[in-house]
Amino acid sequence: MVNRMPKLPTSVIAILAAQQFAVAQVLPATSAGSGVPMDDYLGLLAQIAPAARQGAEAYLQAARRRCRTSLTSAQLRRAMSEGDGDPILMGMIRASQLRDAKAIVELEARMDCASLR
Repeated sequence: MVNRMPKLPTSVIAILAAQQFAVAQVLPATSAGSGVPMDDYLGLLAQIAPAARQGAEAYLQAARRRCRTSLTSAQLRRAMSEGDGDPILMGMIRASQLRDAKAIVELEARMDCASLR
């Protein structure tokens, strides 16, 4: 399968990585049972980078459409911050930055519903 995602300049990748790190630094560490309200979490993402919020919203919509599940802010935060971040979520943030609606649709089709539960 050919990857049709355009190669990003190193500076864009560095900015996205810094934004991901900043989200982890800004948000308080909470247990999985407690959570920041989703609107607050998305608001913090928007302050860091509008594309981060847009990509997260696309990810949430994809989870609802494809997997019939509504993610909590704690689940979204884990998808954002564990390891290098969920590749689908990171791709959706990147596609949002590039305003690439086709890439978002393709990423949604690759979403692994089993990993969201």
